[in-house]
Amino acid sequence: MKGLPSQPGRPQIKSRSQIDARGRPGFPGVIRRARRKHTRAIISSFLRDSGMHQGRLFIAMVFLLFGLSFSASATTLPSGFVETTVASGIASPTAMAIAPDGRIFVCSQTGALRVIKNGVLLATPFLTLSVDSIGERGLLGVAFDPHFNLNHFIYLYYTVPGTPAHNRVIRFTANGDVVFAGSGRVILELNSLSAATNHNGGAVHFGPDGKLYIAVGDNANGSNAQNLSNLLGKILRLNSDGTVPPDNPFAQSTTARHEIWALGLRNPFTFAFRGATSFMYINDVGQSTWEEINLGQAAANYGWPATEGPTTNRAYRSPVYYYGHNAGCAITGGTFYSPGTPNFPSSYIGKYFFWRLLLRVYSNAGSLNSSGQ
Repeated sequence: MKGLPSQPGRPQIKSRSQIDARGRPGFPGVIRRARRKHTRAIISSFLRDSGMHQGRLFIAMVFLLFGLSFSASATTLPSGFVETTVASGIASPTAMAIAPDGRIFVCSQTGALRVIKNGVLLATPFLTLSVDSIGERGLLGVAFDPHFNLNHFIYLYYTVPGTPAHNRVIRFTANGDVVFAGSGRVILELNSLSAATNHNGGAVHFGPDGKLYIAVGDNANGSNAQNLSNLLGKILRLNSDGTVPPDNPFAQSTTARHEIWALGLRNPFTFAFRGATSFMYINDVGQSTWEEINLGQAAANYGWPATEGPTTNRAYRSPVYYYGHNAGCAITGGTFYSPGTPNFPSSYIGKYFFWRLLLRVYSNAGSLNSSGQ
């Protein structure tokens, strides 16, 4: 499905983009430069008169790419939409999650987990971790336990400083808007990292099965993605306490790591589930040719580094959608629009929004649809 065209009449958000010194794209209207370098504003797009609470329902489509310095031009929105700044003054935001009560928790690459409450960025961070934030390392992922209202658990993915450094998944307990002191519990220690500071992945989400899914990059070493004895270049699946579910595809293996759910990925920086279903799309950042959206499936092998983009090799699973760098740069985020109470037009429901150079919306038959065809 190379280079799928825009569907007729499909609303899209288009605007010009700046490229930073490293050749990476900016996302106008989503992350804007504030007064301080490496400070960003979180922008929400929603229908007029929808109210801020409903606007939060779609804030998950806003993706924060850290380490960029660019000036953003105004966004051209579809008719009937407006754009509102939710918060500004967050240093190098990388990921965010929305609590059941509507608070927005935002990861700062440098280690602070910031809280936006009632439309205000709180001065005191929820917590500040000691992290290695060189390159693409740092505080990279956040997720709320499915039973957060009862147990108040928050899960984070971050890079632990050291020689060598490594990434970690850790759980904390919330005490209102700050962490309960001493509540940290390590859920998973990932493999030691090489001197390469890129391809860390970092997205964490709970699936509808109540399991914690973790996206891990290959640490800029493609062979890691096919090596079942380590956790790099994979999607992992754990119980909320860090134990391995017995139905994981490699749970009974005597050689493979039992945490592995899928493999063959380069840098799955983000992924998303469609509403309360198990339907998952994984966004894998490509190397020199293709950016990929892959259908998440247990035991799937997406082929990196043997293949990038589409493949006829039946040992590997081809992406459901891919695009070349002539059509955009790194895929950095994606989300399904499946709210309990829709406030966007009905044509948006069930659609998958993903970020590259422009925001794209695909879901019609013949392009990227609910069956992943």
